[in-house]
Amino acid sequence: MVDLRSDTVTRPTAGMRAAMAQAEVGDDVYGEDPTVNALEAEVAALFGHEAALFAPTGSMANQLAIQVLVPPANELLCDADAHVVTYEIGAAAAYGGVSSRTWPAVGADVDPELVASMIRPDGYFAVPTRAIAVEQTHNRGGGGVIPLATLRELRRVADAAGVALHCDGARIWHAHVADGVPLASYGELFDTLSVCLSKGLGAPVGSLMVGSAEKIERARWIRKRMGGGMRQTGILAAAGRYALQHNIDRLAEDHVRAARLAEALAPFAVVAGDGTVQTNIVPLDLTKCALDAPTLGAAAREQGVLVSVLGPRIARLVTHFDVDDAAVDRAIEVLTGIFARC
Repeated sequence: MVDLRSDTVTRPTAGMRAAMAQAEVGDDVYGEDPTVNALEAEVAALFGHEAALFAPTGSMANQLAIQVLVPPANELLCDADAHVVTYEIGAAAAYGGVSSRTWPAVGADVDPELVASMIRPDGYFAVPTRAIAVEQTHNRGGGGVIPLATLRELRRVADAAGVALHCDGARIWHAHVADGVPLASYGELFDTLSVCLSKGLGAPVGSLMVGSAEKIERARWIRKRMGGGMRQTGILAAAGRYALQHNIDRLAEDHVRAARLAEALAPFAVVAGDGTVQTNIVPLDLTKCALDAPTLGAAAREQGVLVSVLGPRIARLVTHFDVDDAAVDRAIEVLTGIFARC
């Protein structure tokens, strides 16, 4: 099978498994796991922040940040396709009592002036805005990268309004590689970030919330309340440390392979937007195609290619390190054959 459903399907390499097996461990709830402590310090330093907190999932890392930034019955602003309000099953409301309001989904094409116009101050019994969240790279936006200039303008908007700025940076490593922006340059713009180790970097599990020491200490209490107080977690943290050391620069290979897929499918007018692929996600828009997404998914599966079906007419291909050049060749052969027949 050529599995293009997601970069979450990657499996630990032999080197990563060895690092996990050899990890020095302790009780992380007591703060005594040296491998977890090292991972948290390393990630915090990469983004120029004081501290970081290891969490089992990206959703938890996002929700920890949101609860730290937004008190109950206050408001978070984000776009309508943001992961924090699309794929986290209402967690902000369910766990934090957080109200959310969205601007129209535009992927990485964020308009800071529009965001500024939506911010509600205290008073008049309106729900006050406390934080803005953006996603870098943007999953449902086809892996698009929000330009650094846009993020700087959002920082100015947030500062002017006295609200916080959070980055769902599940794939921020891809943005760093694609645009060459240092991770610390991203870090200085946000009050909090979540970063994922289990997507393109290939760890089996794990994300981190990044922020100030005070915010991370508050998040540690919330993590425990949510059932995230783990014990000898160094076995998992070792995989994350290995991923950071070995798997960031190689993300450029995934970008090249995604671009090859997009180029091959361009004649069939199914690559969403202008057909440009910046990172490792190829979004497919089938609204003008005789084939719907479930039919495409079923036809591709029959020939050994797995495609993510996101809606009746929306599909997605994601490259990762378990997909080599031969696998991309096979995927191109199968998918172009399917589209040529429809």
